[in-house]
Amino acid sequence: MPSHVPEKILALARAVREAGGRALMVGGCVRDRLLGREAKDWDVEVYGVEPAALRRLLDRLGRVNVVGEAFTVYKLDQELDVSLPRRERKTGRGHRGFIIEGDPSMSVEEATRRRDFTVNAILEDPLTGELLDPFGGRADLERRLLRAVSSETFAEDSLRVLRAAQFAARFELDIEPATAEMCLSIDLTDLAPERVWGELEKLLLRARLPSFGLQWFDKLGVSAQLFPEVHALKGVPQHYEWHPEGTVDVHTWLTCDRARELIDDLDYPRQVAVMLGALCHDFGKPPTTQFLEGRWRSRGHEEAGVAPTESFLERLKLFTLDGYDVRAQVVALVRDHLKPGDFYRARAELTDGAFRRLARRCELELLYRVAKADTLGRNAEWVPRERWFTSEAQDWFIARARELDVQRKPPAGLLMGRHLLELGLRPSPLFSKILAAVYEMQLDNRVRTIEEAKRAARDLIEREGGAESS
Repeated sequence: MPSHVPEKILALARAVREAGGRALMVGGCVRDRLLGREAKDWDVEVYGVEPAALRRLLDRLGRVNVVGEAFTVYKLDQELDVSLPRRERKTGRGHRGFIIEGDPSMSVEEATRRRDFTVNAILEDPLTGELLDPFGGRADLERRLLRAVSSETFAEDSLRVLRAAQFAARFELDIEPATAEMCLSIDLTDLAPERVWGELEKLLLRARLPSFGLQWFDKLGVSAQLFPEVHALKGVPQHYEWHPEGTVDVHTWLTCDRARELIDDLDYPRQVAVMLGALCHDFGKPPTTQFLEGRWRSRGHEEAGVAPTESFLERLKLFTLDGYDVRAQVVALVRDHLKPGDFYRARAELTDGAFRRLARRCELELLYRVAKADTLGRNAEWVPRERWFTSEAQDWFIARARELDVQRKPPAGLLMGRHLLELGLRPSPLFSKILAAVYEMQLDNRVRTIEEAKRAARDLIEREGGAESS
C-alpha cells in the first residue's frame, strides 16, 4: 500500500477513538491502496459517535463544510469526506429519490451493504491497518473481478451501470456475469446529464484503455439507451474488409485508446476535446457508408458527423470547461479530422495560407492528435502487419504547423481598427470589410508588416471610395 495515510486522517481517528468510537477509511482510497495506486480521494466513516459530537470534534480539527448535514456528511478542509454510516431507502426516480439516514450504531456489514461493488466495500482502520471486508472485495480485486455487493439494492441507483463500465476500464477488471445481467435490466433514462458525463469523463481520461469501458457500454446496454450516436456505429463496415471485425465501432474504440496515449501533456479542457473528438470522429459514417468501386467508402462522413456530434454534446449538456469552448472545438475536430492527411497528400502545392486558415477553424495541435489516433486506430492485433498504418502524414502536418507557429491559434491580425482611423476612414461597414481583406492577404504572405498592411488598406480605401462615387 504505497499511499501514505494523511496526518489529518490519523488525527481524526485518534480523536474519534478518544470519544469512544472508531474511524474507518472506506471506498476508493482503500481500493486504490490495495491495488498499489496512490489514493486521490479520502473517505472516512465514523462509527459509535453521535452526530452532534462528531460535528464538535471536526470543528476542532479544521474548517468544516457541510455536504449533507441531514444525513451527516462533512468535508474537512476540502480534502477529506467524513460521514456517519447510513442507510438509504429508495422513494422515487433519480439519484435524489432516496431517504438517507445517518446512524452511528450501525454495524460495518449493514452500512457497507448499501455500496455498489465489493471492491468499494472494504474498510481500513488507519491506526492499526486492519482491513474489514464483509463482502470479499479483496479477493475480487485479486481475481480482477467487479461484483455487486447486493442484488437487492444494486438497481436502486442506475448510475451504477455506468460506474461498472468505467471501473472495469480504469482498473482493468472483468464484470461478474450476474452483475452484468442486473445492469442490462436497469432503465438509465432517469440519469441527469452531469452524472452521465461524470462517468464517461472518467472512462475516457482515467483508463489506460478506454476501449475496454466502451465495449462494456455496448454489452451493458448503456450506448443503446444513452448514446444513440455511438450505438449507430455498431456493425457499420470499416475499411478492414479483410477481417470480419473491421467495423466502425471497433475502429472507434481503438482510436480512443490511441488518443488516450497522446493527451497527458495537455490541460484538462483540451484533453476532453481530444478524447471526445476521437470518440465522435466517425459519427457521420452510418448514413454515408456504401459499397462502391469494390470497397466500403464513407464519402463526406466528416461533414455528416457534425450534426450527430452536436446532438451528442447537447445531450451531455457539455459546452464549455474552465472557459474553454469544448463544444466548438470537438465539432471542428470532427469536421476536419481528415485534413492532416489531405494536406500531406497535397504538400507539393500546399501554401502556408492553407495552414493559417485551418488554424482559424480549430487548434491544429489537437487536430493532429485526433488525426494521428484515427490513423493508428486502424491497426490491431488481428490486422495483418503489412497492412498497418503509420503517422507519417500527421507528424509532417504538425511539424509544418509548428514551424508556422499556428499549432495553437491563427496569427493575430497586423491591421487594426485604429490604423484605419489614422488613415482617415470613419467607422462604417467598410471597416470590417477592409480588415478582413487585409487579413486574408496576411494569411497568404502578401502582407508581412504593419506598413505593408497599411498600404494595402490605403489601396482598398481608395478603390472602395472610387467604386462608391461611380
